[in-house]
Amino acid sequence: MRFKNVFSIIGPAMIGPSSSHTAGAVRIGRFARQLLGAEPTEADICFYGSFAETFKGHGTDLAVVGGILDYRTDDERIRNSLQNAEEAGVNLHFSTGTAPGAHPNTVKINLTSGEERCKVIGASIGGGTVVIRNINGFEVKSSGELPTLVVAHADRQGVLAGITALFSKADVNIGYIITDRKGRTGEALTVVEADSAIPEPLIGEVTSLPYVSRVSYIHLT
Repeated sequence: MRFKNVFSIIGPAMIGPSSSHTAGAVRIGRFARQLLGAEPTEADICFYGSFAETFKGHGTDLAVVGGILDYRTDDERIRNSLQNAEEAGVNLHFSTGTAPGAHPNTVKINLTSGEERCKVIGASIGGGTVVIRNINGFEVKSSGELPTLVVAHADRQGVLAGITALFSKADVNIGYIITDRKGRTGEALTVVEADSAIPEPLIGEVTSLPYVSRVSYIHLT
C-alpha cells in the first residue's frame, strides 16, 4: 500500500484520543468555517454512523466545534470549544442521523453568519485524513490537504477554461479539479486543489470572472 502523506502513517499532531474521531473532525469543521468565510452565529451538526454512536465519548463534538472556530488539530482550546463557542455567540445544535452507504465517520455541518450560509458533508477516513463529499448540495470531492478554491458559478461555456487559464498565468499548478452542476446552464460548483498556496491576486481574478458568484479559499495547513 502506498501512502500519500505522513498523516497516513503516523497521524497529525492533535488534541484527543483518536485521529479519526478528533483530528479528522477538526479538519472537516475548519473546512466548513473557511468555506463560510466568516465567524458563524449558528452551527447545525449532524453525526452519522460511528460518529453518531460515540461523538460524546470520543470528543468528536468538541473537535468539530473546535474546527468551526478555526482551531488547528493541536490547539489546546479544543478541550473547551463548546464553552468558547457559546462565549463567541455561536448557537450550537447537535443531532444524529442515518445515511445508508455513507462512511461510518461522517458529519454534516450547516453554518450561518447573517445572510451567509454553507453546508459541508465530510468523512474522517483515518489518520486525520478527510474527504469532503458534498458542498452546498453539490456532489464533489476534496481532501482539504492542499490549498483549495471553491468556486460557485453558472454553468456556462468558458468558465472552467477561464479558471485554469488564470492558474496557468499565475504559475500555480492545479493538482485536482472537479465540477458538479444542477443542470445544463444552471448553478455549478468547481473545486480546485493547487500544489502551492494560492495568492490573493489570483483569487481576486477568479472572483472577477464572468458568471462567478462566489469564491472561498480553504487552506487547512
